[in-house]
Amino acid sequence: MKINIFVLLMVSIPFFANSQNSTYDQALADSLGADDYGMKSYSLVMLKTGGGNIDDKAEVDSLFRGHLDNISRLAEAGKIIAAGPLGKNDKNYRGIFIFDEQDKAKVAELLQTDPAIKANLLAYDIYNWYGSAALPVYLETHSKIEKIRP
Repeated sequence: MKINIFVLLMVSIPFFANSQNSTYDQALADSLGADDYGMKSYSLVMLKTGGGNIDDKAEVDSLFRGHLDNISRLAEAGKIIAAGPLGKNDKNYRGIFIFDEQDKAKVAELLQTDPAIKANLLAYDIYNWYGSAALPVYLETHSKIEKIRP
């Protein structure tokens, strides 16, 4: 009898573990490229301190102004869906980007449009990342709550 109960449990667990979402929107999922779990693949970029050294503060300021402008341009084009700085850390990580692109070579090309990266003030590592397919639509909301643009 114990074996039959064990078999019954093993057969029924997968049935109960996955249930249909009553608010599922097929059209929205398709438009965002979501899989059955509402997820998709992205590229995560870890920005870190580069090897470049520029002593002219005005030039450095100009390059980082261009860095921020480039982030805005990439976001408006739908290429980058998240970006932000990191606090001080022992890895010299400076910030992150999440690109709505899986191809690392294409992401590397997009990164070369950043003046701070081109000047080697920032370097980067690119990783595959699996996250919510809804990430791209949060930018619409962010633009409505952003009082001051960088």
